[in-house]
Amino acid sequence: MLDSVVDHDVRLGEVALSGGTTLPDVVARVTIYGQPRDDGANVVFAPHALTGSSRIAEWWGGLVGPGALFEDAHWCIVGINTLGGCYGSTGPPAIAPDGRKWGPRFPIVTVEDMVDVQRAALQRLGIERLGVVIGGSLGGFQALSWARRYGEFVEHAIVVAAHDHLRAQAIAQNGLAREAIRLDPNFHGGWYEEQPAAGLKLARAIATLTYKSEDLFERRFANRPDRAGGNPKLVLDDRFDVDGYLAYQGVRFAARMDANTYRILTRAMDLFDLRGAEGGPERTRLTFVGVTGDQLFFADHIRAVCERWADAGWDAAFRLMHSDHGHDAFLAEARELGDLIRDRV
Repeated sequence: MLDSVVDHDVRLGEVALSGGTTLPDVVARVTIYGQPRDDGANVVFAPHALTGSSRIAEWWGGLVGPGALFEDAHWCIVGINTLGGCYGSTGPPAIAPDGRKWGPRFPIVTVEDMVDVQRAALQRLGIERLGVVIGGSLGGFQALSWARRYGEFVEHAIVVAAHDHLRAQAIAQNGLAREAIRLDPNFHGGWYEEQPAAGLKLARAIATLTYKSEDLFERRFANRPDRAGGNPKLVLDDRFDVDGYLAYQGVRFAARMDANTYRILTRAMDLFDLRGAEGGPERTRLTFVGVTGDQLFFADHIRAVCERWADAGWDAAFRLMHSDHGHDAFLAEARELGDLIRDRV
């Protein structure tokens, strides 16, 4: 377990968004493990992926904590629930000035908006510099945006299983997931009392098909009937084992995720694009990590992104993580990830 854990609700007041609107009464939920040094050299900031929270140790325990790459005995580890989230920061479930939840009225936010809020929250807490910013997937988008936007404050940005933009196929998959939620009869245009569980389950299933590798699915499930029972050879609606796995993941997901938040954060991913912004490098070192079998952010594409940033003058290095887990490897095999990048930290 990590010691010295402190949660902060940092109130930032009105925040101007990149889309031209302003968001009043913004709160950022910040979790800090350990103690920061005055120069910030021991501060590790880990922006989370699509469904994470500020409590990094609860979802990235293999990378932070005793025996891991980032131990709180030496490092101060910081997490922030992203703007638009549902775990403490201002997002669709938060109460708007009129006393109602923001719900579907919550404005579109970008990765750049998220990073601006994170920077402001850290400054309010007296953290001016970061030794490392590390994130996977959407968290990787944020890590790279930190390097581009606030490079003078960041020593090293580690971009795991993420490009510098979202490719068309991933945008399409996000759109299908949002549509699955929107078409749930319980969605009610975003004004639901209870989560639209059927839509969330389907959205999670669509996403999970890109989170795991084809090799892992074949090894685990092949074409076997669902271990929970049923015979798909005789009954059309009976499941195969892989169907049962997706259903199980959907139930767990629907119990913890807010539907409007999912829609907001996936749109932020769609809008992310730093192509053409590589020039004029700051002092930040960059490490890009690709994963074999990643069907969302292909390793060869990440290598090409790394080369493009290196060609623009950045100190950028690429690491390839070998894993059957595909995109989810940065979570499922976090200790292996730590070993892979240890020489860069």
